[in-house]
Amino acid sequence: MTSVFTQQELIRYSRQMLLPDLGVVGQKKLKHGSILVIGAGGLGSPALYYIVAAGVGRVGIVDFDVVDESNLQRQILYGSGDIGISKTISAKRRLADLNPNVKIEIHDGLLNSQNAMEIISLYDVIIDGSDNLPTRYLVNDACVLQKKTLIYGAIFQFEGQLSVFNQLLNDGTRGPNYRDLFPEPPPPEMVPSCNVGGVLGVLPGIIGSMQASEAIKVVAGIGTTLSGRLVIFDALDFTTRFLNLKSHPDNPISGNNPTIHKLIDYETFCNGVSKRDYLKEMTPFEVKKLIEKATIQLIDVREPFEFELINIGGLNIPLSTIEEHTELIEKNRPVVVHCKSGQRSAQAIRQLELLGFTNLMNMKDGLIGWRREVDKDLILY
Repeated sequence: MTSVFTQQELIRYSRQMLLPDLGVVGQKKLKHGSILVIGAGGLGSPALYYIVAAGVGRVGIVDFDVVDESNLQRQILYGSGDIGISKTISAKRRLADLNPNVKIEIHDGLLNSQNAMEIISLYDVIIDGSDNLPTRYLVNDACVLQKKTLIYGAIFQFEGQLSVFNQLLNDGTRGPNYRDLFPEPPPPEMVPSCNVGGVLGVLPGIIGSMQASEAIKVVAGIGTTLSGRLVIFDALDFTTRFLNLKSHPDNPISGNNPTIHKLIDYETFCNGVSKRDYLKEMTPFEVKKLIEKATIQLIDVREPFEFELINIGGLNIPLSTIEEHTELIEKNRPVVVHCKSGQRSAQAIRQLELLGFTNLMNMKDGLIGWRREVDKDLILY
C-alpha cells in the first residue's frame, strides 16, 4: 500500500498517517482525490493552504480578481509583492512551493451559469469560499445537479457559518443543501459583504480551516461531517451554536417535485426584483456628467473615516444617521446616493423612501463602479 507514495511523501505525510482513523488508506484516498476551491480570498486562502499541505492530489482554484492591498488583512495566501497580480496565479505559485506533489489547476475568470457545470464536474468535493449570493446559489445548484458534496462557509464581521451540503449518505440519499437553509434570497442590500460591514481578519482563517477539515474528511472517508447541521461561530464572545437542518420536500432543486433542472440566471434571481425593478439607479459615468453640470445633490452614506480616506465630493451622511438628518437632503432636485459598493446606499434609499422621498437614485456599484468607469487610479480601501 505504501508503494503509491514516494519516500519524500511518506516523510511529509507521516504525522497524518500515524492517525488511526486516517492511516495509509486515508492518505491514499487524499492523494487520488480532488477538491475545487471557489474564491481564493479570505476563506479560500486557509482552505487552500491546508488541503494542499494535507496532500490532496489535485486542487482547483477559481477566481477572477487581482490581489488588492485591502485583501492582505485576511487573505493570507498573498503578500505585498503580489498586489496587482491575479489571485489564481499568485496562489498557484505559493501553493506549488508549499507542496510540489499536488497538482494545482487554475480557472482564472468568473464562475457563471455557462461554465460552472463543466468546471465543477472535474472535482470530487467543492469548497465555496465566495462572498455573494448569486455565486452561492449557483454553486449549490451545480453541485446538486452534478451530485457533488459542497463545503459551505460564510463570514461577516465577527460571525462565521459552516456546513456540509449535498453529501452522499449511507442510505444512498443526499443530505440537505443550501436551498434547504435559504430557499429564497433576501434583498441584496440586506446581505452586506465584508467590503461593506468589515470582518475580523482571523475569522476567515478559522472558518476556512474548518472548511478544509470537512473537505479532507469527505475525501478520506473518515469521521462525521456537518451534513445536516449548521455551525454558527461568534469570535467576539467565542460561542458556537448548532442548528439542525433537514431536506425539505418542496426544495425547488432537490425536493419531491423539483422545478430547477438546469442552471438559471442567478444575478436576476438574487438581485432582479428587489433591486432592478424598484430601485432607480445611475451609472457612475452618468453621475459624473451630472456632477459637472451641478444638477444633482450627491450624498455619501459611508462612515466618516471612510469618507476621509477617499471621496468624490458630496455630503457625508452615514447610513446609521440618515433618518436623523433628512433636513440636509434636498427635495427640489435629483439626489444621488452612493457608498463603496451600492449596498448601503440602496438601504439608505429604502429608509428615506418610507419617509416620503421620491427623488432618490442609487449610484450603481458605488465607488467600485466609479473606479471601473470613471477613475481607474482611485485607490480603494
